[in-house]
Amino acid sequence: MHHADAHTETDGDPSDATGTEDTLELRLTEELLALLGDPPAAAAAEGDASALVGRPGGWSPVTTSAGVFQLVTVEPERDLAVISRWMNDPAVAAFWELAGPDSVTAAHLGRQLAGDGRSVPCLGVLDGVPMSYWEVYRADLDPLARHYPARPHDMGVHLLIGGVGNRGRGIGSVLLRTVADLVLDNRPLCARVVAEPDLRNTPSVSAFLSAGFRFCAEVDLPDKRAALMVRDRAHREHL
Repeated sequence: MHHADAHTETDGDPSDATGTEDTLELRLTEELLALLGDPPAAAAAEGDASALVGRPGGWSPVTTSAGVFQLVTVEPERDLAVISRWMNDPAVAAFWELAGPDSVTAAHLGRQLAGDGRSVPCLGVLDGVPMSYWEVYRADLDPLARHYPARPHDMGVHLLIGGVGNRGRGIGSVLLRTVADLVLDNRPLCARVVAEPDLRNTPSVSAFLSAGFRFCAEVDLPDKRAALMVRDRAHREHL
């Protein structure tokens, strides 16, 4: 099963999502967390799962050119049906690989919600309407870190735009910039936000570029050749 680190905002292409390894494969150690300046793993086990990523669902709403946007932490009882429906859209399923009954998406969400806080699944709500699915995660503690020169506190984002009506209009770029800025504003130790869209998906790479990310490298991941996209804190005001 794969994550996707892109979205269905394609400015003309009907799909734009990609896949990576499962975020929750790596096992944290107290020594690694101490090296990175994070609380010990026991803190997450005791209920402080926000230590690694924070609480994206509590970040303030942002007024964008597309409307008022906010991340809301997924609650399966409330959100499973809509997320599962999005995952069964052929344009999404080709990359997220989570098509099937609701139980498939439920298992994917459950691993994150019951994990140690390295990945937080969220709905993206625009003007009060859920319209996108996000995963905000610690890229330096993810299997992705095996494939690029990760730095402590690197954060990553996965995104899909759920509704066809919100695709091909530039909304994905607006929201990518918005969420990257939210990450940088709320995670002061994070110097950059990364993503890894499929290199073949030119519209996706273009959307990240429009959102202030820069193309850093081509990366061979287990299931694709990806474009490593990076949004730097130091350059955020100029891109």
